[in-house]
Amino acid sequence: MEEILYKHGFGFKKKFGQNFISDKNLLRAIVTDAGVRQESAVLEIGAGAGALTRALAERAKRVVSYEIDKTLQPVLAESLAGLDNVEIVFRDFARENLREIEEELGTYSVVANLPYYITTPLIMRFAEEAKGCESLTVMVQEEVAERLCARENTEHYGAITAAIARRGQAEVKRKVPRSMFTPRPNVDSAVVKIDFTKGGFVVGSEKAYRDTVRCAFLSRRKTLENNLMNSFRLSRERAKEILSAAGIDAGARGETLSPRTLGKLSDILFEKEIVTG
Repeated sequence: MEEILYKHGFGFKKKFGQNFISDKNLLRAIVTDAGVRQESAVLEIGAGAGALTRALAERAKRVVSYEIDKTLQPVLAESLAGLDNVEIVFRDFARENLREIEEELGTYSVVANLPYYITTPLIMRFAEEAKGCESLTVMVQEEVAERLCARENTEHYGAITAAIARRGQAEVKRKVPRSMFTPRPNVDSAVVKIDFTKGGFVVGSEKAYRDTVRCAFLSRRKTLENNLMNSFRLSRERAKEILSAAGIDAGARGETLSPRTLGKLSDILFEKEIVTG
């Protein structure tokens, strides 16, 4: 892969956070982690030099891959030569209409090796908006992986953990040392799979749940009672009443509550019209 990049005079661009993988064993392992099958449609975000794209195409029925860097066109034309089940779209996925993409793909899985600075917005977008996505398998910083999969009452548990748990189940599939990337980043990584067909739970209002989670983690040093008062302009008595109805101790902090408990709280806030849907 490095030979193809050199041949076409490709230069890595820091603004795109480009770190490519070429180890075939690792690439095949990521495809297995993602659960790609012969009948699968895969949406890849960040084609890079096409190494992972090719590994996906060798297993999947169809691969649609977005790449923001148009200077990779000649590289991808060569690295993906001979594959008739791959479509490369040279546009910024963040600006695309997800609903239109889903209408065209139907049921699909997402695989992404992205710049770390846009990983969280991408994950949140699929967790909150996607309808046809079965799973999201993404390369993230090791620290981010810990946040995605954290349990309540631990230091890494936060709003993104609760948002993901509402939709599915997150699991670290493997750790990837920084030495596996070109150019080499400053941190180690991990492959995380978020399976939207497992776990998850129903709430009365998804917006109310998001607002409740935001409230719970508004200030980690404050009690949930105080955060409810500040977020929704409630009296202390009203906040205590809401917490009692949800079976939550008055002195509890947001990070000690499981996503399902936060879901129950959001339902009560929604039913009492304190938050709208």
